Amino acid sequence: MTQPTDIRGEHLPTALSLAAAGVPVLPLRAGKVPFGNCPTCAKNACGGRPNMKTPGPCACPHPCHGWAAATTDHRAINSPTWQRAWREAAGVAYHPGGAGLIVVDLDDAEAIAWARANLPATRAVSTARGEHWLYRGVMQSANRVRPGVDIKSTMAYARWLGPGTGTVTALPDAVRGLTVKQPAPARPVVVTVPASVGGGACPHRTPTYLDRGIAMAEQRITEAREAVHATVYRTFLAVLSTHGRCGCLTDAHAARLFTAAQAKGESPRHCTDAWTNALTTLGL
Repeated sequence: MTQPTDIRGEHLPTALSLAAAGVPVLPLRAGKVPFGNCPTCAKNACGGRPNMKTPGPCACPHPCHGWAAATTDHRAINSPTWQRAWREAAGVAYHPGGAGLIVVDLDDAEAIAWARANLPATRAVSTARGEHWLYRGVMQSANRVRPGVDIKSTMAYARWLGPGTGTVTALPDAVRGLTVKQPAPARPVVVTVPASVGGGACPHRTPTYLDRGIAMAEQRITEAREAVHATVYRTFLAVLSTHGRCGCLTDAHAARLFTAAQAKGESPRHCTDAWTNALTTLGL
């Protein structure tokens, strides 16, 4: 898509060619960064959010809203308000998600070697340090999904470095899986189980009563779909209110509850805080 230069800058013809192919474009200044907000939109006065991550409600004609400024509208790209930007531009960027693409940004040779061993072949574009692998589809962008690998699609931009080589293939599950957060492994925990205040005599008829209660508490935490913090606290509170005064609750029982909470994404510190708060609430 190389085009001859004109008085508005060497990058404008490339941008127009990309836009005609349905790829939303925007100019990049030196340092591979978008143009800053214009005076009207300074400090997000137009309603845009910080760091130009999302567009504001304004109808600003300047290319000053980061990825959200990307467009396929030839009138906007050729407009007088964009002409100065194109003359000063150091490159052309595009919004992958807006073009129905995912860019797997491979920063170094090790990342490229990993991709060749784990991802299906697709179109590859050489970069200064590595390669961009393009897949067909749309997904959430994410940085550092593994060493040397970023994902650029929605709410992101990528620098146009040429058409690349190869055929764009469909998004594989292996790429989408890179952004799935895995639960942190459970860590050993040290908890304080309240000493018996009933002289060591357990009022529960059999140990099965306690085991069933702990199992139900684990299930309640595991099945939480929202408000995990609150669910963990309420579960700890319920267990301690029933078993915290008779002396039958042990560190092993508490560790089971901590493990269930950590499998839902709670940190050891959050677990300890919830346990301590429950003890304090109950006066134990």
